[in-house]
Amino acid sequence: MQTELSNHLGVEHAVFGFTPFPTVAAAISRAGGFGVLGAVRYTAPDELKRDLDWIEAHAEGRPYGLDVVMPAKKVEGVSEADVEAMIPEGHRRFVKDVLARYGVPELAEGEASGWRITGWMEQVARTQLDVAFDYPIKLLANALGSPPADVVARAHDRGVLVAALAGSARHARKHKDAGIDIVVAQGYEAGGHTGEIASMVLTPEVVDAVAPLPVLSAGGIGSGRQVAAALSLGAQGVWLGSIWLTTTEADLHSPALTRKLLAAGSGDTVRSRALTGKPARQLRTEWTDAWDDASGPGPLPMPLQGLLVADAVSRVQRYEVEPLLGTPVGQIVGRMTSERSVQAVFDDLTRGFAEAVDRVNRIAGRSTR
Repeated sequence: MQTELSNHLGVEHAVFGFTPFPTVAAAISRAGGFGVLGAVRYTAPDELKRDLDWIEAHAEGRPYGLDVVMPAKKVEGVSEADVEAMIPEGHRRFVKDVLARYGVPELAEGEASGWRITGWMEQVARTQLDVAFDYPIKLLANALGSPPADVVARAHDRGVLVAALAGSARHARKHKDAGIDIVVAQGYEAGGHTGEIASMVLTPEVVDAVAPLPVLSAGGIGSGRQVAAALSLGAQGVWLGSIWLTTTEADLHSPALTRKLLAAGSGDTVRSRALTGKPARQLRTEWTDAWDDASGPGPLPMPLQGLLVADAVSRVQRYEVEPLLGTPVGQIVGRMTSERSVQAVFDDLTRGFAEAVDRVNRIAGRSTR
């Protein structure tokens, strides 16, 4: 599964694996793919440094990258406390009522919320970059449009390629104009923040819109035949995220959540603003239903919603309150039926890819088998 892009980056397979777990990122790189560590959950530079040190020690010298979330436009002089003060009291009461309805205990005294998404705020993302650029990362990806121009220039000065996610050809053209090196065409099926266009339609549209820039196809991909389909549509690789959540290297800290993922079908996800304030595909739960109910106050815009629900999400996760327990995940969750190692996932991807390519060759009368 080699392309011009994978050869340029020095990886065996054109499989880019996004994950919040350093253990998974390193395993992806060791397996011949390109591991990308999601940085949004890191609120302290020392925490990110610790995990990048771990990847450096366990990736066996293979290349890896970092994914941040930062807006292209900067808002000056706004602190986290300023943003917190914008949250309406009615929304705070709604969160308390939902938690009380399901008997969710308070965190123990002195136990800090373990789920904060202040990484959505630009000043936090910039501190992450200050750490990351001290490491030999080969790719910087941004999930919220094109990064600011000075960040793109800073990455390029260090020989780091810059990628940005796009949900439409229009967004992709903006990335090209901003000097982005790689566009990730993320379809409607994807987990996390995603747009309205499905991967089968989106990938070739983006390929045509930004040529000759390389494009990675994302959303609903979890098998080798889907990788073959993406490459046949013109992509130079695939961007996979959800499939790694149930690998043995992943550390969800929740057996109940793992069970829910393994039991879920492809129809058990929903695009909801309940988690961050922007439409994000995730497991459908009583929590998402409550926020999407027309009788409720409705989610706040980003980043207010994420700050509002941070403590609540931590409590639900800490006590594994199953009706409310969820996570961002794509429709490919229906294929995630057993816990496997990252290497086993790659073995399945490469085997399925070879079979799909041979099938097409046979149809075209070119099979060598």
